[in-house]
Amino acid sequence: MVFEADIKKCIEVLQSGGTILYPTDTVWGIGCDATNPEAVSKVYALKKRDDSKALIVLVASERDILHHTASVDLGLFDYLDTVSKPTTVIYEHGLGFADNLLAEDGSIAIRICKDEFCRALIKRFGKPIVSTSANISGEPTPSQFAAINEPIKNGVDYVVQYRQDDNSPAQPSSIIRWNDGTPEIIRK
Repeated sequence: MVFEADIKKCIEVLQSGGTILYPTDTVWGIGCDATNPEAVSKVYALKKRDDSKALIVLVASERDILHHTASVDLGLFDYLDTVSKPTTVIYEHGLGFADNLLAEDGSIAIRICKDEFCRALIKRFGKPIVSTSANISGEPTPSQFAAINEPIKNGVDYVVQYRQDDNSPAQPSSIIRWNDGTPEIIRK
C-alpha cells in the first residue's frame, strides 16, 4: 500500500535530518523534523526564504500543543473545535523546537493536523513536523501537486506518492493569535 510505504520512507528521511514533500490538510508542504536545526535550515534554503520569517509546524493532538508550548488558554481548543477551515495558531512560547524555527520573540505557529496521512506520520515519527508551502518564497502557493515547481520536487529528499493525483483545490490555513480569549486573525 502506497500510504504505508510513504509513511515508512518519510520517517526514515525525517530521522536522518532530511526533507520531505507531502500532502497536508491544506496545501502540499515541505517538511522536516521541527526539532532539528540543520533540517530546518535546509527548508529555508530550498524555499530561498529569510530565516527571520517563521515556518508552520504540524502536530497530531492538543496534548502535543501542551507539551511544546507554555501557558496555553484551554479555551483556545474549544474555539478550534468550532472552525471548519484548518487553523494555525501562533503560540507565545515554543518549547523543544529548533531555535531557527522560533520567531524572534520566541513564538511558534502550530496547527493540529486532522489529515489522516499527516496524523499517522506525526504520531509515528513522535515529533512535530515543519510544514511550509511547496514553493519558492514569494511565488504563488500551488493548490495541487501538479502545480509544484520542479526545483522544489527535486530539492527535497523524498516526495510522497500518496495523493499526488488528488486534484481538489487546496488553500493555506487560516492563521490566528489567541489574545485573552479572542482570536486575532492574521490570515483568513
